[in-house]
Amino acid sequence: MKPFAIYGREFAEEHNERIIEFFEFLDSNGAKYAIYQPFADFLQKQIGLSNQVDVYTKENFKASQYQIMLSIGGDGTMLDTTTFIKNSKLPILGLNTGRLGFLSSINLEDMEEAMAQVLKGAYMIDTRTVLKAETEEQHFGDENFALNELTIHKKDTQSMIVVQVYVDGKYLNTYWADGIIIATPTGSTAYSLSCGGPIILPSSLNFIITPVANHNLTVRPVLISDQSVITLKMEGRSANFLMSMDSRSTTINEDCVITVMKNDFEINLVRLKSHSFLKTLRHKLHWGYDRRN
Repeated sequence: MKPFAIYGREFAEEHNERIIEFFEFLDSNGAKYAIYQPFADFLQKQIGLSNQVDVYTKENFKASQYQIMLSIGGDGTMLDTTTFIKNSKLPILGLNTGRLGFLSSINLEDMEEAMAQVLKGAYMIDTRTVLKAETEEQHFGDENFALNELTIHKKDTQSMIVVQVYVDGKYLNTYWADGIIIATPTGSTAYSLSCGGPIILPSSLNFIITPVANHNLTVRPVLISDQSVITLKMEGRSANFLMSMDSRSTTINEDCVITVMKNDFEINLVRLKSHSFLKTLRHKLHWGYDRRN
């Protein structure tokens, strides 16, 4: 069996005991793993992790050497792992030390049970649509993709911005807003949801166009096919705008034209056989938490 790749960010001391138990469980079951170097350095200080542990860096990471990428943190941490994975199809399992955690859906108290199932092979793979954004300046280089969303937001000003949106070359609307979000089905429970966008199932073949604090109250999020190509053009009092892809951001100018489309690869997420998206949705959003249920 190939080793696991473990990626994570710094966490609060309150999680120390659970994280120690997690590594003790892996060691007692003979599981092999390598840890992202900066995270391994943090673990050595935080919980006294052995100096003998195998490590990797972003520069020498080879996805083909590993069975699964284990992400320890919140959804943002898990999104970071996609820049390691890219088109390799290496599955990701999120172990949640954050708050809500739609992607990193395994809570700390369930880590050992989850890993026991993984070690037995009792899991499935969910494939998730990824979008990509192309610009003449090639912003983000070969990391111009997003599992959750692409966002254009105002920068250097408190005034709203103007975003012209075209779908398959046809004019859709001009949005006067703080920004605009192009979200995948996976991203429907992230920033888009907080801006009034709909929740759609991961298998839905759609993108969501969601304005951020739109000035026109009649404008609502729009659902389109993920086979469509979206073009974005910006205007505003400032010449600069903020362009984000998941947790990565850069500054663009008003002359930048952004083309958004479905990527030619998907990201694989590990799903335990006892879990489902609908179950996670009910649990995370506390649906049905009523004595009558």
